[in-house]
Amino acid sequence: MNKLTQFIERLESLKKVSSPFHFEVDDPSGNSFIENPRAPYRDEQMTTKKYRRNADQNALLGITDDDNDSFEQTTTDENQSEALTSENVKDEVLTFGTNCSYCNAPCDTNMKVTNIPYFKEIIVMATACDECGHKSNEVKSGTGIASRGIRYTLTLNDAEDLNRDILVSETSSLAIPDLDFELSESKSIGGRFTTVEGIFTTLKSQLASVIMPFSGGDSHDANTDKNRMSTFLGDIDAVLAGEKFVTIVLDDPAGNCYLQNTCAPEPDPQLKVEHYERTTEQNELLGLNDMNVDNYQIS
Repeated sequence: MNKLTQFIERLESLKKVSSPFHFEVDDPSGNSFIENPRAPYRDEQMTTKKYRRNADQNALLGITDDDNDSFEQTTTDENQSEALTSENVKDEVLTFGTNCSYCNAPCDTNMKVTNIPYFKEIIVMATACDECGHKSNEVKSGTGIASRGIRYTLTLNDAEDLNRDILVSETSSLAIPDLDFELSESKSIGGRFTTVEGIFTTLKSQLASVIMPFSGGDSHDANTDKNRMSTFLGDIDAVLAGEKFVTIVLDDPAGNCYLQNTCAPEPDPQLKVEHYERTTEQNELLGLNDMNVDNYQIS
């Protein structure tokens, strides 16, 4: 009984925030959320980490691999019946069956290997569902994780800069220092090959629903939340209209992001490109610390 009383007293103390404490939420389903009171700006007190579920967590959520066995067997048979060389893959648009991520109806995904000049090889995948009309696209690196990370710093000074190509990978972070904004591990907009204008348009359409779901609920602060978001979205509109010029920082420890150099192969005075050595923490997030390639040979 004394331990229970002490625990309740401790909770009351934490409720009054009489001393700093650490609060952690771990949700294998990925559906939990803790509000960022400074959104859309970065919260220095909060750290968000996304991870892949293990087999036990999948079983707890009722997710099994049984449904994938027949698909994997079909894929194996097709690979054995018709072997494609690397050159054939680059020249052809490959099509494979999948399910729509929106309505789960059967549909086709088209995949094409292509090369970005002065960058590297990428894989473009596009899915269109005939049932619901949903369309999606995804871009992944075709060369794996680079030996070093890469950071692009682009200073916009003309509306034409909005037409620059940009590749935002799932492992990259996107920051706009002039607007005090940073989006780490761009999974909400990652895997996208578009233009700078397209990225700003995507940010504008997703910010309210993805970053601030509490802005319209019972925890909504009418005096601050709406004003901050309206101001930020107004700045985005000004950038898209060519009335406001900002600096963009695109950083990817895996080295798979890209920002177009319009002066290539000569240096671009508006674009700063930095290659850097990854930290131990970045290698851990990429799963490189546990990777063992000793005595590994390609057969």
